[in-house]
Amino acid sequence: MTATAPAPSTARATALLPRLALVLAALLATLFTAASPATAHAALTASDPKDGAVVATAPAQVTLSFSEQVAMGDDSLRVLDPQGRRVDTGELRDMCSGNTVRYGTALHSGLPNGTYTVAWQAVSADSHPISGAFTFSIGAPSATDVTLPTAQAGGGPVGIAYGIARYAAYAGFTVLVGGAAFILLCWRRGAAERPLQKLVVRAWVTLTAATLAMLVLRTPYTGSGDFSDVFDLDGLRAVLQTKTGASLVSRLLLLGAAALFVAVLFGVYARRVAGLEPDEADRAEGKTDGSDQAGIPDDTSDLTFGLAIGGAVVAGGIAATWALAEHASTGIQPGIAMPADILHLMAVATWLGGLAALLVALHKVPGIERAAVQRFSRVAFVSVVVLAVTGVYQSWRQLGSWSALTGTDYGQLLLLKVGLVAVLLGIAYVSRKWTARLADASAESATAAAVVGSVGQTPEDVSRETGSGSVSEGTGVSRETEPVPAPVPADPQRAAQLARQRAARESALEKRARDADPDRAGLRRSVLAEAAIAVILLAVTTVLTSTEPGRTVERESGRGSTATAVPDRAVKITLPFDTGGPNGKGSVRLELDPGRVGANTLHLWADSADGAPFDLPEIKVAFTLPAKDIGPLPLVPEQAAPGHWTASGVQLPLAGEWRIDVTVRTSDIDQTTVQKTVKIG
Repeated sequence: MTATAPAPSTARATALLPRLALVLAALLATLFTAASPATAHAALTASDPKDGAVVATAPAQVTLSFSEQVAMGDDSLRVLDPQGRRVDTGELRDMCSGNTVRYGTALHSGLPNGTYTVAWQAVSADSHPISGAFTFSIGAPSATDVTLPTAQAGGGPVGIAYGIARYAAYAGFTVLVGGAAFILLCWRRGAAERPLQKLVVRAWVTLTAATLAMLVLRTPYTGSGDFSDVFDLDGLRAVLQTKTGASLVSRLLLLGAAALFVAVLFGVYARRVAGLEPDEADRAEGKTDGSDQAGIPDDTSDLTFGLAIGGAVVAGGIAATWALAEHASTGIQPGIAMPADILHLMAVATWLGGLAALLVALHKVPGIERAAVQRFSRVAFVSVVVLAVTGVYQSWRQLGSWSALTGTDYGQLLLLKVGLVAVLLGIAYVSRKWTARLADASAESATAAAVVGSVGQTPEDVSRETGSGSVSEGTGVSRETEPVPAPVPADPQRAAQLARQRAARESALEKRARDADPDRAGLRRSVLAEAAIAVILLAVTTVLTSTEPGRTVERESGRGSTATAVPDRAVKITLPFDTGGPNGKGSVRLELDPGRVGANTLHLWADSADGAPFDLPEIKVAFTLPAKDIGPLPLVPEQAAPGHWTASGVQLPLAGEWRIDVTVRTSDIDQTTVQKTVKIG
């Protein structure tokens, strides 16, 4: 994929870093702002009483039904009277049975007429907090002092901080695993190189710090949203009893094992590979040709094998802490999804983290062998294959339909991720071309060296004939011999001047070596471009893991090709509309309860583009069963509240695929009709 390059000048590297930092900062700000608050896997599917319902007598309890399993506490469900006082008993009732996920709370007896507010908050099975609120009325609607909350759980400054910690954790894991894999699989002598050691150690520190931050922020993230709750020890104890808390603690324990792995890799192992002769190091890297001295034992093989196995186990365990606590652990086929997610994370880390290690080596370690880059090319290819296979499966599992690919946030982010991967592969192809050109140049240099040796010239002869310069190792570029340093003068100013002169001379030599080989310059640029795209790809992946899967969104809103009625669950669909006039955009939420043949109750809610209730001048509904030539059956619902209409006794005489047409009028002349097919029976 890529090949050796001389280290760039300090000035050039310094000029690039601020630009990359600005691009990364702008990207992260955009992504985390757009993604906050993160949507979740579970969603409220029904409530009793329903949102906006007017009941004749006070109910004995309030119940909530969810699409997936959720975690709730005694204080997760509150019912408030018009004055804002709690009227529930404060005891959460677990009413789950089979595939039905339902919770409730009892109400005090003798509640007076008026409008009551239900506020709830929970944590879905994939670790993301969810919340909501709605109202119902006893007797007749009334004024209320309670304001429905607009902020969602997991939002605000705490949500942003938690999101940044999530990104840092993914980045740290990627570089930690990929950097170690690059050393063990591609360039073992890199274990003794200081720049690679710093890269891997800093990745471990980043992952550890981010995991600790997520653990202490978990209580305010899923609760009040106040930073002060990080000191709530009772909340921390409660977090440790959850699946997410257990995963974070397990990750910290595994990071302790990872610290031991890093210590051995950069301690005993680094000292052994640093003491190898060049031909021995070639055999240790797996390079064999006629010039190697076969039969010489390699005392690093057993240690390399042990480190590779141990590192793979620890890396797989850390990856499992994500798979066991997030999207892969919920939904369909979790037994297949979790191992696939672990392989996906490992492949991403090996590819992108190895790319980061390669970039550091190219810029900071002039002596990296071309063979190491070629080995990384093969490792990257295998990683991409694993990434593609597991990614296709995950996409099918989380989307469920082609319409979700373009009609949901999850699908759109997935398309962006696929596009970035395609761009990354294109740049990698360019890097492989630079590698091939460098390999050809290397072969020509080797041939020239053989010709020189055949005429009996010694290296000293060559040096005298070509001037006072010598050949830089691994570059083929003539560099002037460094003069013997003069004694340091006693005058500090003179010493500083000489130091600046030496630094300028070294910088000039580096620039000369870099500019003398355009192939290496092109290679460095392509690898840097790969690393920049990899950073963006990692950010998009982080946001994707916090976004509600398209399959769930379509099940909630009915945006698939045909919405199917589920027994004992109301049919719910969302229909976006645009009448073309001023303020003509919005959406209609339709609920048909119980969604079966016979009598049903219809609820309609209209929302404007900003999510506020849309008090439409007129809204009409018609039901048609084309297969039986029934309909359209017109219906004009009655307005129950601003932006809310109802109709009872809606008769659907036969089972089949009913088309629902909703006609929306936003002004005297602006009108449109939107439709959806619903399978009943």
